[in-house]
Amino acid sequence: MFYFKRNQTLLGGAFTTMELVFHAVVRSVRSQHANAVMAILINIMQVVVMALIFYLIMSFMGTRVAKIRGEFILYILSGVFLFMMHVQSVGSISGVKGVNNPMMLHSPMNVMVMILAAAFGTLYKQMMSILVILFVYSVSVKPLEIQDPGGAFAMLILSWFTGCAVGLVFMALKPWLPTFSSMASNVYRRLNMVFSGKMFVANALGGGILMMFAWNPLFHIIDQCRGFVFRNYFPRNTSWEYAFWVGIALLMIGLLGEFFTRKHVSQSWNARR
Repeated sequence: MFYFKRNQTLLGGAFTTMELVFHAVVRSVRSQHANAVMAILINIMQVVVMALIFYLIMSFMGTRVAKIRGEFILYILSGVFLFMMHVQSVGSISGVKGVNNPMMLHSPMNVMVMILAAAFGTLYKQMMSILVILFVYSVSVKPLEIQDPGGAFAMLILSWFTGCAVGLVFMALKPWLPTFSSMASNVYRRLNMVFSGKMFVANALGGGILMMFAWNPLFHIIDQCRGFVFRNYFPRNTSWEYAFWVGIALLMIGLLGEFFTRKHVSQSWNARR
């Protein structure tokens, strides 16, 4: 069982890697529950509960806070969907165990397979949850109209990409500073409850307040997504290019940190922890 035949061609290696990623994704999805369907249903309930909480908060505050003329539920869902995608991606990637993972003792497995499995597993669960929620609401309540579905979907993928990039930085930092890395990951996800801009739009913020949120790539992504969702909203104070390049920079930093850690990691690091 500890012998693995090396592939002689690049194409064979690619198929072997994709097979490993597929099985690791299935394992990642089933890790939340023994039944994969129940794991997706649990994720759907989490998204629905958060959407209901923000719907109640926005109802008490009044719909004028949104500053957008359009379907109110789309305003809520456009923020909650991207927030959950980003935060879940950060948590799943930062929680990946590195080369000290016992799974790494098997020759086909490597750290990149585990990272890809965690990333695509989160994408699969969140996409299934979003499609089910939108389908059920459109059938049972009323059809939802999105101005530019392609642009909105691109922002959803961008939120997943930036979340994976941020989580990769925390993952690379974990072997060196495990307590700080876990605390920083939790603090970042809690800060996004406020600084992601789910409850307001950037066009309604003043210059001083806008500077408090402009650092967050998720804030730019959510605001740009609402520009694609609603016909009469044109985001002027945000840019999806900023979020994209921040994600690229964090991805490169995380990969460099992971490669450096892989060369210096030792099993004895966990002896005193």
